[in-house]
This record gives sequence, C-alpha cells and structure tokens, in this order.
Amino acid sequence: MPQRVRGGTMQIGELAERTGLSLRTIRHYDEVGLLPASRTEGGFRVYTERDVERLTHIKRMKPLGFSLEEMAELLELLGADDPATARLADYLERAHPERDRLARKLAQADEFITMLEQRLRR
Repeated sequence: MPQRVRGGTMQIGELAERTGLSLRTIRHYDEVGLLPASRTEGGFRVYTERDVERLTHIKRMKPLGFSLEEMAELLELLGADDPATARLADYLERAHPERDRLARKLAQADEFITMLEQRLRR
C-alpha cells in the first residue's frame, strides 16, 4: 500500500495508482519538466493534489497528439488567472479534428467487436 507523506503529499506510487499512469511515465514527465516533483530530504519524489490534477490534464491532452512542449504551454495557460484566450482557441481548433479522428477509430473498433460477437453467437 502506498505510504502517505506528511503535509498532504503523496509518494509516486500513490500518484501512479490514483492517475492510472506508470511510475516510469510519471518519472519521465518529471524529467522533461511537465510535472516537476518536490523531494523529501531523503530524495524521494512527493506530490500534491495539484499534481494529480496536472497529470489528469496531461492524460486528457495526450490522445489529442499535443507535443510535450505544447502540453507544457497548455498547462501554463490552464493555470493562469488570465489565460491568453487566442492561444487557447488555437489549441481548441486543433483538438476538435483530432477528437473526431479518434471517434472514427473508436467507431471502427466497435464495429469490429460487434462482428466478432455476432460470429461467436452463430
């Protein structure tokens, strides 16, 4: 069971469990600066509820094909008190066609699954 660290923080194992991401992925996001971790005196990474939220945003962006640099900018814009709305609109405009592409792929997968289920019922 992941161990809670004092002060409302959590260790990487609990963060991974709560977000469904692997330890490796979380460490990678730390290394590239998307999720910079605080460290204990012993050098262990510790995270907060805000980091859970940040990772949730990253997970939602990833399927839309944004680069690490774009995700970093989006996270900054989402965290700003007065975000650059034109920049957010640019990202939104790019996200819609990608979401549509993903929806088409999902529909194709659903069709194939339905065909397999029908074959099994014969």
